[in-house]
Amino acid sequence: MTVEREVLSDSEQPAEVPTAVLVGYVLAGVGVFGWFLFGWLVQQQGFIASVGESAGAAFALLLGVSVIASIRRGGR
Repeated sequence: MTVEREVLSDSEQPAEVPTAVLVGYVLAGVGVFGWFLFGWLVQQQGFIASVGESAGAAFALLLGVSVIASIRRGGR
């Protein structure tokens, strides 16, 4: 069995992700995890409720990132 592989030239290489973006993603992940721990341990609202609330916050962050990326790419 063979697999055909396309080789990209130097101009077609995917762009690297800037360090600031990676730091932002890490901070967002830490923030969502902190929100989960805050709801579960400080507010004592239950494990499942805390998971749901932090998942909702994470999806809201992802939606915001998607909208901002769409607006930024719309001008190109």
